[in-house]
Amino acid sequence: MSNKIELKIITCQGTQPGPKLLITGGVHGDEFEPMAAIRRLAKRIDKDDLVGTVTLVPVVNEDAFFWCSRTAEDQLDLARTCPGDPNGSITERIAHELSTLIRAADYYIDLHTGGTTMSIYPLAGYMLDTDLKIRETQHNMARAFNLPLVWGTDPNLDGRSLSVARDANIPAIYVEYHGAAVCDPAGVDAMVEGCLNVMVRLKMLGRPEADSHILYDVQETRSDSGFFQRSHLSPCDGYFETDQVIGNFIGQGEPIGAVVDPLGKTRIDIPAEATGLINCLRTFPSVRKNDCLGYIVETGKNPHE
Repeated sequence: MSNKIELKIITCQGTQPGPKLLITGGVHGDEFEPMAAIRRLAKRIDKDDLVGTVTLVPVVNEDAFFWCSRTAEDQLDLARTCPGDPNGSITERIAHELSTLIRAADYYIDLHTGGTTMSIYPLAGYMLDTDLKIRETQHNMARAFNLPLVWGTDPNLDGRSLSVARDANIPAIYVEYHGAAVCDPAGVDAMVEGCLNVMVRLKMLGRPEADSHILYDVQETRSDSGFFQRSHLSPCDGYFETDQVIGNFIGQGEPIGAVVDPLGKTRIDIPAEATGLINCLRTFPSVRKNDCLGYIVETGKNPHE
């Protein structure tokens, strides 16, 4: 029996030749808005008006999805396993197939959420590629997606879908929108409209561009910027409490929350590591040592004060 993975794709072929755009969702099995958005997007794309080809993958990591889990049974994070191995474990094989699709594209959009444990402020992100032409294209794609935060981060993070695109010199962005174990209808709508907006910017569709909803356009050049799992780590197992919400501004040293023991007798405050916008916050209270509790985009002082 073959071990080859075949990703389920939807192809929208335009009436005129043009760019090849790949859009993926469900890299993690617990991120639901992207799956719903891509299915809806397939119905919204007018092939008679389309220039080029759009390849849609609603659920990249089907094994994780059917396990009702972020990861498949080998417990590898697909977003840390690319470019994968065609003869490896289930996640490594999925990563190989995903990487093959990415390399065949001219542009790439990868849709995400915070999954079942985190909530993430709506953003379109990209790597600060050393090739300035690619960086500019990615920045334009991220702005076209038209979410409140446009975020450029460390280009040297490997194992990701975007690092495959980086190595193949393919302009790519990723999107995050809420999470917290639900499928937010507003998030689905925003992802559908955002993808269509990018297609307009790439001259693949002919509709007018939307009015801008961007509030912040930030480039963080420090090492590991954008790596949620290395930020604000829990010092121990426990229960995470917080009065903060994504989108709040916080000063360095102020608590983003606290980890307490089951009886509430021991409390460890978690100080903010930077001043800026809380763009990621844990919503699932049960935590293990070294779980990420949140992330702060270093915007400096609150621009609205």
